[in-house]
Amino acid sequence: MEPESTVPLIGAIGLVSLAVSWHLRQSSSVRIAQAGWILVGAYFFVGAWDYQAKGDLLLTVMSISALPITIGLARWESNVADTKARKALDWSRGAMAYAGGPYLLIAHVPWLNVIAIWFVASQVALFYRLSGTGDIQLGETWVETSSGKISWEEWDGNRWFSAETIGEFPFQTELVMADGSFIGINFILACTALQSMVIFIGAIAVLDLDWRRRIRAILFTIPVIHILNVFRNVGLIWMHQTYTTWSFFGMSVFEFGHNYAARFVSLFAMFFMALIMFEILPELHRHIVRLLKPLGIMQPKKQS
Repeated sequence: MEPESTVPLIGAIGLVSLAVSWHLRQSSSVRIAQAGWILVGAYFFVGAWDYQAKGDLLLTVMSISALPITIGLARWESNVADTKARKALDWSRGAMAYAGGPYLLIAHVPWLNVIAIWFVASQVALFYRLSGTGDIQLGETWVETSSGKISWEEWDGNRWFSAETIGEFPFQTELVMADGSFIGINFILACTALQSMVIFIGAIAVLDLDWRRRIRAILFTIPVIHILNVFRNVGLIWMHQTYTTWSFFGMSVFEFGHNYAARFVSLFAMFFMALIMFEILPELHRHIVRLLKPLGIMQPKKQS
C-alpha cells in the first residue's frame, strides 16, 4: 500500500475507534479510545508538513500540536480523577469522531467533494447576480493530477474514493463572467466552510441531552455559518474585481483578504458563535472548561 493511501486510513481507523469508544462509554472502552486518540493525532501530525509546504504557519503549528495533545488525552483516559472529567472525555471522543468523520469522508470521496463545491459556489454566484454587483457563473471543474490539470468530465479516476490528495487543491471550479471571461478565482472545498460546520455538528450531536435541544442548536448554527460564508466569498470576489491595482507588501487585495482579513473575521465569528452556544448549551461549556483544566485555561476563579 502506498504511503499516501496509508495516512487517510490511519485517520479513518482512529475516528472509527473514537466513535466505537463513545458508543461503549458506559462500559470499559478506554483502550479503544486511547488507540483512537493516538491514531488521529498521528494523522494530523503527518498532514502538518503539507501545510508547511504551502506556507500556512497557523495550520502547520495546529497540526503538529495535535499529536502531543492526543497523546495527553490518551494518558488522561486511564487516569480520570472525577465524574465530570470522565463525561468531558467521553464527549470529546464523540465530538472528534462525528466532526472529523464526515469531513474526512467528503474530502476523500470526489463526488461529495465536488458536489459540496458546486452547492456553495452556485449560491455565491446567485447572490452576486441578485445583488447587482455582476453576473458570474460556474465554469469548468478541474482535477489536479500528477500530470497536470484535467477537466472533471475527462477525468477517469475513481470518483467514489480517492485515498490520496492530488495536488494542493485536488478539485476546483472556476468562476467566470457571463461572457465566459475568467475572473481569476477558483472555488475549492475550503471555500465551503464545511470545516466549521462539522465542528459544531460533531460537538452538539454527541451531547448527552434531549434531541430537541440538539436539533435546535444545529439549526441555529449551520445556516448562520453558511450565510456568513456566502457573504464572505461574495465580498472577496467583489474586492478582487473592484480593487484591481491594490497591493500590500506584494499581495493583491484578494490574497490579503483571503489569507488574512477574512480568516481573522472568520475566527472572530466562530468565537462569537461559540459564546452564544455556551449560553444555549451550558453542557457544552462545562465539557470544554473541564478539558482545559490541565492547561489552566478558562477555569473559574476560586472563591476565598
